[in-house]
Amino acid sequence: MIKRDGLKKKFRETAAARRKRCDQILALLKKMYPDAHCALVHQSPLELLVATILSAQCTDVRVNMVTPILFRRFPDAASLAAADISHIEDIIKSTGFFRAKAKSIQHTARQLVEAHGGQVPNSMEELTAFRGVGRKTANVVLGNAFGKQIGVVVDTHVGRLARRLGLSQHDDPEKVETDLMSLIPQSDWTLVSHLLIAHGRAVCAARKPACERCQLAGLCPSAFQAARQSQMTGRKS
Repeated sequence: MIKRDGLKKKFRETAAARRKRCDQILALLKKMYPDAHCALVHQSPLELLVATILSAQCTDVRVNMVTPILFRRFPDAASLAAADISHIEDIIKSTGFFRAKAKSIQHTARQLVEAHGGQVPNSMEELTAFRGVGRKTANVVLGNAFGKQIGVVVDTHVGRLARRLGLSQHDDPEKVETDLMSLIPQSDWTLVSHLLIAHGRAVCAARKPACERCQLAGLCPSAFQAARQSQMTGRKS
């Protein structure tokens, strides 16, 4: 647990202590969100790949409203590759940046057909070779469609909570991922993203985290700092 002595201006801990605290955080999150899972509805690696491309700057809820229509019209890579791109754009328009996303989806579909027989490959190198597919998207597909624990998905929720929990000091997603991979057992690399996303949505919101009802508060340096500031404010008043 974090010592709340009110004397230290900055939270400091050894690498071993951080790893132990991370283990405690992970155990609590598993109890709090036992059903945490990928929020993007999909039936195949292709559907998850396309849904993840669409999820950029868009909510999972909105993507899940759009993808059933898209996949009914274009059920496989070949049909997406051969489609009139304006038809893809019309279907995905509500997800934002629809022209760029439509180009990425069709370009990826064509690569799948030409180089992979229409099937989504299951390696980081092959996935990140596709247009619009970065390491985060590849991690989503590898972890959730293929069960391969290659890395940790770092979206805005995961990055924010990693910093607030003192598990990383970085803003760059790949550096945050490296920090989390060094602290979390590889068997939990896919799950931890779902847990942190669930907690970010339910409690640790971007604008106003609910530290007063957070079960992780005793393990969180940000909650400690918030309590300390509130205490100091109360003394001044």
